Amino acid sequence: MYSPQRRDFISVTLGGQVGRNYDNSKTWRRQSCWRKWKQLSRLQRSLIAFLFVFMVFCGIAAYPNLSERWQAGANHDRELKQVLPVVVPALDVLEPKVLSASQPQKFKRPNLNKRGPPFLQNRLSKRGKEEEKISKGNIEALVPDDKEKEKEKNISWRGVEIEPGRVTAALINSKQEEKPVFHEKANAREAATVNEQQRAVIEAFQHAWKGYKQYAWGHDELKPISKTYSEWFGLGLTLIDALDTMWILGQKQEFEEARKWVINELNLAKSVDVNLFETTIRILGGLLSVYNLTGDQVFLDKASELGDRLMPAFNTPSKIPYSDVNIGRGTAHPPRWTSDSTVAEVTSIQLEFRELSHLTKRGKYQVAVDDVMKHIHRLGGKKDGLVPMFINTNSGHFSHLGVYTLGARADSYYEYLLKQWIQGGKKEADLLEDYLQAIEGVKKNLIRKSEPNKLTFVGELSHNQFSPKMPADRHNLLRPETVESLFYMYRLTQDKKYQDWGWEIFQNFNKYTRVDTGGYTSINNVQSSENPEPRDKMESFFLGETLKYFFLLFSDKFDLISLDEYIFNTEAHILPIWTT
Repeated sequence: MYSPQRRDFISVTLGGQVGRNYDNSKTWRRQSCWRKWKQLSRLQRSLIAFLFVFMVFCGIAAYPNLSERWQAGANHDRELKQVLPVVVPALDVLEPKVLSASQPQKFKRPNLNKRGPPFLQNRLSKRGKEEEKISKGNIEALVPDDKEKEKEKNISWRGVEIEPGRVTAALINSKQEEKPVFHEKANAREAATVNEQQRAVIEAFQHAWKGYKQYAWGHDELKPISKTYSEWFGLGLTLIDALDTMWILGQKQEFEEARKWVINELNLAKSVDVNLFETTIRILGGLLSVYNLTGDQVFLDKASELGDRLMPAFNTPSKIPYSDVNIGRGTAHPPRWTSDSTVAEVTSIQLEFRELSHLTKRGKYQVAVDDVMKHIHRLGGKKDGLVPMFINTNSGHFSHLGVYTLGARADSYYEYLLKQWIQGGKKEADLLEDYLQAIEGVKKNLIRKSEPNKLTFVGELSHNQFSPKMPADRHNLLRPETVESLFYMYRLTQDKKYQDWGWEIFQNFNKYTRVDTGGYTSINNVQSSENPEPRDKMESFFLGETLKYFFLLFSDKFDLISLDEYIFNTEAHILPIWTT
């Protein structure tokens, strides 16, 4: 803490005769000094005058830290001897240069960060040894204490400081050791380790974002051909869906612009009906993901507000949530045509609500979604672990029995069984039991071989009749599922054929769905290269999922979003695996 420099002085009060003698003495001294001054040569007087002016100038320049500098002088040489041996190699980190293959690299670049977001790691004690900090490449350890205090006023964005005026008060007041610094592989990418394929993905993101920013800023979805937008909930779906992708791809300027929109324009109190499932996986999941990556309190505050506004959906007789919520009025209801909710929608919000409870220490979110899973676990009407597509919010029982699918309305139920088990540290046995039973049901009821090539495919079961629905569609909605599968397969096998397949898909996205003025469009007919029949719609998940999975697929750095540390929700938003 700064304290004013103490100054010692003696106060003397003069009066009466003593004061008059003091005045006479001053007059005598002035006359004596003037005679001596006149006796000096012109050169001597000029030299003294120059020195006097120079000292005055130096005093003005050094004020008010002059006394502090005098005190520090005694320690100056000792500090230089401690700092200089390590400052020189540190400069290579602070100002990285791209070296040609023929140029020798003088210093080994230190590893700037541990793997994973900073506040998910064990942090060094503030009293830790300087040698330990230096060995981990902590450049701030080399800065004198007064510089550290000044540096803490700014927040770091992957090593780039953000001015205090651009950071929320909540973030400035948060613990300084929880500055939003991304994991080591992001820093490595900024040191020119992004490969050619990843650069192509970054360019594609920039092109898509250009169209969204120009024609649909703050709205839900871009219509790239007509150069306008479409609205679903009016909550900036594309912008929020893309936040963590921007962060991972290193799009700093775009991220900051989007962050300001979230702070100033995202109105969660507006009277609008939203779909519980879509809002949870896209907006709540997006906010939680970017909070986990950055530590920026702004995003957690928004996520908490949204979580509270979604909670009325669970006010049903069965505790199976309604499909729709008015987030402004605090009311919820089923669709107008039925009292049913889809099974996938009520069982694919768990990761997000559980994580919200984990971060806020408010158990109500997790209790609500865990009750749904416990109810489904006990419920009859399954077929070899497979669930029907609908569930009644009044009775709590499955409805429209007899149809079983891995497609819409049931798909992510199976996905979230496994991911919840992983998220919770692999401790919840009921989740794993239901998942394993369902996988055996898939093998038994939904897997077939094509003829004559014997290719494996997945179909549907409708009242004991198998339907080969999977060869039937020919549209492309810019969906991520195939790329997501390639990403997982590459991480598991390290077989580069999955990267090759992904690169071919990516090139065809650019060839058939890219719109010149900005953005990408879904198409109706992948079988026609001459007329793919564009739909004039860029779904938010193209930025939130598809391009993110492409970028991760093309990376050979397996700890860039490590699957040992993170899970992806069904919208590719990144949530940590709990260790406590």
